[in-house]
Amino acid sequence: MTPVLMLGAGRLGGALIEGWSRFGGPAGADLMILDPSPSDAARAAGRAGALLSPGPAELARAGTVFLAVKPQVWRQAAAAITGDLNRDAVIISVAAGVRAADISEAFEGRPVARVMPTTAVAVGRGVASLFAHNPEAGRRARILFGPVATVVDLPREDLLHAATGVSGSAPAYFYAFVEALEAAGVTAGLPADAARDLARATMVGAAALLDASGEDPAELRRQVTSPKGTTEAALAVLMGEGGLGPLLEAAVAAAARRSAELGS
Repeated sequence: MTPVLMLGAGRLGGALIEGWSRFGGPAGADLMILDPSPSDAARAAGRAGALLSPGPAELARAGTVFLAVKPQVWRQAAAAITGDLNRDAVIISVAAGVRAADISEAFEGRPVARVMPTTAVAVGRGVASLFAHNPEAGRRARILFGPVATVVDLPREDLLHAATGVSGSAPAYFYAFVEALEAAGVTAGLPADAARDLARATMVGAAALLDASGEDPAELRRQVTSPKGTTEAALAVLMGEGGLGPLLEAAVAAAARRSAELGS
């Protein structure tokens, strides 16, 4: 299974490296990183013993290859190293939308697992949607993501498009909501720093309660919504016609469509 070769160590690859260093994963000596512009996390891993910019001899030792480059350049990245890999290497791809069959073909038939993680793997709170035809590839993906993410197995590869919309892209939805809530607070008259602190701390606390309580979010919503109160007035706007429900359905559908387009 090791050494693990990170083919690409930008935002997502760097987040994974950071999470491994803090919560368990390949030790520095078991990690190789190939990226022309490595992230701060990759450079820190290099100082901890990871091999940066491995050559052909080192590439031949890789047991697992993480394909963590942008979907638009994955074929070039694969072509640059495939001839140097050993035949038993397993590929784990986090390239959005790129089909396992295409990846396997580009890597000369090697087994593939596809994973759609969130960057919260850096703090050990990521989510990773996983699909693998090959049991060994799936096993390795679960082992490597287990310390830093909740791993959700999907029964069909095409469901990764929906998972991208619901999970992979969703942190940005949350950040956009907090950004808009801060701005709404300022519009309502709050000082900018007060609006920032109130919005961020409230969202973090609500997420923590959802996680700790195990309650259904609809039940938690009902618990804080008094009849004819302020929250009910606000929810009449947020959950009314054209509100959050339809907007999020459209957002998830748009992300899923784009994921499918990237794979073509």
